[in-house]
Amino acid sequence: MMNEPAPGPGAAGAGPPDLAVLLGRVARGDQDAFAQVYEQLSGPVYGLALRIVRDPAQAEEIAQDVLVELWRKASHYRPDRGSATSWALTVAHRRAVDRIRSSQADRDRQERTATPGPEYDEVAEEVGIRLEHQQVRRCMGGLTETQRESITLAYYGGYTYREVAELLGVGLAAVKTRMRDGLIRLRDCLGVQP
Repeated sequence: MMNEPAPGPGAAGAGPPDLAVLLGRVARGDQDAFAQVYEQLSGPVYGLALRIVRDPAQAEEIAQDVLVELWRKASHYRPDRGSATSWALTVAHRRAVDRIRSSQADRDRQERTATPGPEYDEVAEEVGIRLEHQQVRRCMGGLTETQRESITLAYYGGYTYREVAELLGVGLAAVKTRMRDGLIRLRDCLGVQP
């Protein structure tokens, strides 16, 4: 019994390795493994989406979209780039932010068509958004794995410093240092003035 990892979000310390193995099985079409991935990640993915979009119905849609994407793209997961939970929450964060941007763009478009104004270039906006995403991904790639994982869990996953420390199995001071150093590197890479 001690050799079997307990599936589910309560499996302290065993979650990320279990998910990595499960995603490997999902990539090979294992539906039972996907059921376990769904059980472990549906709550955190929904919670993150809800924190971002603040609408339960939209958060449910996003969570379903993300979990379907995890099923379809499980083979894209790379354990050397971070934990499976971080990967899933990054996908969820992107989907939720895209939903907000899309909703805002719809509202802006409706406003512009209701009142005469300057021409709106949707293509230019989309290109700008994609370039911003690429730059953030490039800068995140320049961080150490521990910095990237800590920042992903805290900012994309919504975890507190203490929760990040528990998830990664390190001390609170170490997490704070990793995040501070990582955020400084991100700021410098993105060219943001302090």
